Amino acid sequence: MTPLCRQLGIEVPVVQAPIGSAVTTDLVAAVAEAGGLGTLALTWVTAEEAVRRIREVRRLTPRPFAVNLVLDFPVGELLDACLAESVPIISTFWGDPSAVAARARPAGAVHLHTVGSVDEAERAVAAGVDVIVAQGCEAGGHVRGETATMALVPAVVDAVHPVPVIAAGGIADGRGLAAVLALGAQAGWVGTRFLTACEAATHEVYRQAVIRAAPQDAVRTRCFDGGWPDAPHRALRNSTLSAWEAANRPAAPNRPGEGAVVAGSADGRTWSRYEDMVPMPGMSGDLEALALYAGQSAGLLHDVVPAGRIVADIAARAAALRGA
Repeated sequence: MTPLCRQLGIEVPVVQAPIGSAVTTDLVAAVAEAGGLGTLALTWVTAEEAVRRIREVRRLTPRPFAVNLVLDFPVGELLDACLAESVPIISTFWGDPSAVAARARPAGAVHLHTVGSVDEAERAVAAGVDVIVAQGCEAGGHVRGETATMALVPAVVDAVHPVPVIAAGGIADGRGLAAVLALGAQAGWVGTRFLTACEAATHEVYRQAVIRAAPQDAVRTRCFDGGWPDAPHRALRNSTLSAWEAANRPAAPNRPGEGAVVAGSADGRTWSRYEDMVPMPGMSGDLEALALYAGQSAGLLHDVVPAGRIVADIAARAAALRGA
């Protein structure tokens, strides 16, 4: 257990990253029950739905959990709802955290903010953020910076000491956690590994793509920009990404298959090529063509297991490697 674990009220230094639409309340609660920190991704839901999910997690577990808000979008009402529900930990990403920091601490919440550079980390600390998440460019999903985890984490640790740092990017097992703890981080932020948790809302097509992937299959790109333009991300190479690269990466609306509907669900919703949507249970169509967000740690994943086991295995192996 690190000092940050005690600050957050968790038992092991494993934080489940906010993996967008793949997050479920069952996943968050399972991670929390295993002693880690589960995180709800709430940016693209209504305030009413956010409250419902927060209360559902509380029904499933009494343990602490976090919510994540992306500051590139209007999240004021969501923040109001989270603070009104006394969420203990607020996580933010991709923007100026000042306004959230000014409200989180007085409300009794710990504020985590994800950064991709030393400069961004220093600005976040100056804004009043309590904990820095240093995201290396190996990470899956939307990626803030261009520096690898091994180089970024110790530089951020040195720059913001004594503010605690969580390391993100490329961590999928106990070896990765032990490595970032040795670099001075106080916890590991794990995303891609939880895509293959039993409790995650990932379609089998998505899970199997992650399990089959090699590290080099997770590509940093701007291909899947529908819904969040100008935000680099890392996703598995698929038919959409390969066709776009073969066409020399043209801008919208001149991309191959632009606007073509590739997936749908039983309730009538549809998703087109280049949207920032992942394959979820209940969808049908050409699901392989959707965004398959994943980090380079996908090459370390080989099975679908419960989230609690993922947390326990990562924590146990890291402890053994560190001689704890």
